[in-house]
Order: sequence, then structure tokens, then C-alpha cells
Amino acid sequence: MKSKKEALFYRQLKDGRVQCDLCPHACKIPANSLGRCRIRKNEEGRLFSLNYGKITAYCMDPIEKKPLYHFYPGSRIFSIGSTGCNFTCQFCQNWHIAQKDPDGIYTTAENIINIAQNEKNNLGIAFTYNEPTVWFEFVFEVAQEAKTAGLKSVLITNGFMNEPSLKALLPYVDAMNIDLKSFSDSFYRQVCGGERNPVLETIKKAYNACHIEITSLLVHGLNDSREEIEAMAKWISEIGAEIPLHLSRYYPNYQMDREATPISRIYEAKEIAEQYLRYVYVGNVPGADRNTYCPRCKEIIVDRETHVKVEHLADNQCNRCGEKIAIIL
Repeated sequence: MKSKKEALFYRQLKDGRVQCDLCPHACKIPANSLGRCRIRKNEEGRLFSLNYGKITAYCMDPIEKKPLYHFYPGSRIFSIGSTGCNFTCQFCQNWHIAQKDPDGIYTTAENIINIAQNEKNNLGIAFTYNEPTVWFEFVFEVAQEAKTAGLKSVLITNGFMNEPSLKALLPYVDAMNIDLKSFSDSFYRQVCGGERNPVLETIKKAYNACHIEITSLLVHGLNDSREEIEAMAKWISEIGAEIPLHLSRYYPNYQMDREATPISRIYEAKEIAEQYLRYVYVGNVPGADRNTYCPRCKEIIVDRETHVKVEHLADNQCNRCGEKIAIIL
């Protein structure tokens, strides 16, 4: 089967079991069984990825949709996804593919590169829709070939990876949007089926290797308290106050039927985060201001009202006050 490939980052244990070392779950998988992600299977003491080369979704997207606001604003990127995730978020927005057994149309890394190169004004390839970590073998191969072809590689990820797998992939990644789903360990365990600290470590390591932005989906009453937003924003600022933060409004989805987060709460969280961070954006709110402003003089730097337009910027400095703007053009 073409879409089955021996996995990277695993070891053989006694009694025919294997341990997957791709992510911090460290699943110890008996023979003929699957890991928690349902994507990696132990077959006779060898671990296989079952979604290698399987595509469930592809599209040319605006880079802002990822969301990435400070990475080649206004550009378009060929976006692809498969199936599977190593989290089980109760509010999953893409549950129909993320929480699904291996499925999709088989393709090759070479074909993905060819499509990306033939798309007009295409920045590169974004691995999105499902969690790219559990698609690691294919993502790794495509990202390597993309680098050779002069294409940018972008990851939209929950950041739940072990250091060796992250270290192997980062040289081929140009930008990441990392979901920081909460600043609470209990939220990660009870709502997402994961742990917070490995995600924090991914953010710190990725910050030193590529462009990063962070997204946090705010669920009213669960992860949107003033104390939690302040702690999260302060922690991010200690890594880099210039890291863009996207605060996204929760809507009922998948296994969670709580009411949508009040819009007023999203803007309150934005005000709190802006005490520590220079670039804070609101998402999933109709009519929200998506522009990028100079953090010092508030001049518009990127106008996203209709068409995306970079203004008042020269050599990454605000034309009005000279403030350095953290943006890649």
C-alpha cells in the first residue's frame, strides 16, 4: 500500500510492542494496534504511518487565513492536509478530518512540489487542516523538497512534538502558527487530551529557528479569565514581545456545545494581552480590525480592510516614527 510508510522516531520494545517517540504521548503500542492518533500502527514489531501521502483537503489560501499576519502579508500559499491528530480537543474545528481514521487521495511529494510551483504567485506550501505532526514522514519529505525548490514551508500546528522530531523538521520550516490552547495544565489534559509544557517548549525552540505566530481559541468560562490571559501574554512577551498573538472566538463545535464566547470578552482579552505584546489580533469576529499598526505611533503598516496593502514601511521601519516592525516581506 503506497500510503503506508515505516515511521520515523520509534523503538522496539519487548513482547512485540513498539514505542512511538514522535510526540510526548510516547505510545507503547502492542502488535497490530494503533497509537492514540490512530495514524501509526505496529505491524509485526515495525511502526508504520498510515496516512503517508494521503490528501483530504487542498486549496490556495491567503496567508492571512492560517493565520499568519507578519509573514509575507497579502501572499497566497498552497495549503494541504491529511487526517489525524495527537490531540482530542472537544471543540475541534476540523474534527471531520482531524478526528478520523486514515483516508484521502494518495499523492507524492514530487506531485505536491509540481503543483505548488505551477500555481501563480504562490509563496509555498502550508501543512494545515489536520495536525502535521502525525503526518510527519510526508511533511518532512515535502518540506525538504520545497526548500530545494525555493518554496516556503509553513506549519499550522498544536506544537505537541518531541524535541528530536522538531529538531529534524525545523531547518526546513520557514514559519509556524502554533496553537496555545490554554495556559492551564488541567485544560490541556481535560479538554485537549494533551499536556501544556511540551507546547511551550516547541514555541521557545521554534522562535529561535523560524517565524512564529501564536493562536489561542478562547472558550468562555474555561480559558479566558483575566489571570490566564495575562499569564499567557506575559510568558510570550518574555520570549519575544513582537510575536503576533491571534485571539480567536470559540463557536460550538464537535463535542462542545457551550455558547459562543461573547465578543466583548474577546476584546477584553485583547486589551489585557496588549499590555505585554505589540501585535494582538482578534479572529472569528465579523468586522474585526485586521490591520497591523505601528506599536509606537499607531500608524497603519498593513491595511487589510479590502485588499492587503503594506504602507508606511521602509527597511522594516515605520516611516512616521522609525519604530522597527517585526514583519517578513
